[in-house]
Amino acid sequence: MDFTFTEEQQAAVEAAKAVFAGVSPDGVPSPALSQGAVAEDFDRPLWARLARADLLGLLLDEESGGAGLDAVALCLVLRESARVLARVPLLENSAATAAVQRYGGEESRAELPARAGRGELVLTVAASGRTGHDPAELAVTARRDGAGWVLDGVQTAVPWACDADLVVVPAHTDTGRSVLALVPRGHEGTALAEQISTTGERLGELRLESARITAPHVIDAPGAWEWLRDLLTTGTCALALGLGEEVLRMTSAYTSKREQFGFPVATFQAVAVQAADRYIDLRAMEATLWQAAWRIGTGAGGALPAPGDVAVAKIWASEGVRRVVQTAQHLHGGFGADTEYALHRYHAWAKHLELSLGPAAAHEEALGDLLAAHALG
Repeated sequence: MDFTFTEEQQAAVEAAKAVFAGVSPDGVPSPALSQGAVAEDFDRPLWARLARADLLGLLLDEESGGAGLDAVALCLVLRESARVLARVPLLENSAATAAVQRYGGEESRAELPARAGRGELVLTVAASGRTGHDPAELAVTARRDGAGWVLDGVQTAVPWACDADLVVVPAHTDTGRSVLALVPRGHEGTALAEQISTTGERLGELRLESARITAPHVIDAPGAWEWLRDLLTTGTCALALGLGEEVLRMTSAYTSKREQFGFPVATFQAVAVQAADRYIDLRAMEATLWQAAWRIGTGAGGALPAPGDVAVAKIWASEGVRRVVQTAQHLHGGFGADTEYALHRYHAWAKHLELSLGPAAAHEEALGDLLAAHALG
């Protein structure tokens, strides 16, 4: 399989590298040292630079001022953002606006994607459900009420909810199908409680009590939530890859300078073998990521439905990012436990990504079900 990136995708990577070049994780307090959240808002200056570089509309068509690229291009940019732990809702905003453009009605498509692509409007997605373990669409009910919809339920751990203008909320109807509601922050019938993630960033618990949403702000299209969910998951795998690659680079640099018995510890076989194993993890994470992103972006057929490729990517990303940061902490020795050293923040972000993706065993079980269903089909 040819994973050579196109000129347009490579151009997006170069633009991302230029934007993120001035971002340093050392400039943000450690979650362990912060009283509450590490910051009240996401990095607005960085968000403005991403907008000027046309990186907020990668998945949007040219009519909306976007680049007309695919999920692979988005994942390439997310990979670069994770290397510096960029504090911006790039994944959630990009995925949500792409879903609106792809599945939304004429009124929502007319203006919302273009504004979001210019950075004037920020979208996020409630994808964790009520507890973080159950399907997100089952946490909220949606019922028709005249010309609009009424939503009831709770979504927990909504990223950037305290700062986003709109939250895309998946919900289920009494007939069992899923819809997506675009809920404005502070909308009547909603309440938002602050939560703090392992990264020290602000999340939100969103409660909806008879929240009335007008019909143009509800996407009632088959497959909309499933497509958005798979894109969010694959983007999270891209974040895990970028973070893991930067952590391994930091570990290589440290063990090359740290000496024991007059030799750099990187020359010791036990250290080299552990680093090599983590390199293999990262390459597997990368291969499965591009497979999943390609399938989502093109809709191309294959031996399995797209959720199968996404499940494989989640298995490797969830396990791989955990192993990479654990090995990095071990090889850094006591220095790895220093909360003023950047590795501590990478470890916190890795744990958040791992928990967001869920346990690999659950994805292996889902993959087994998919394989069984495919064989019977």
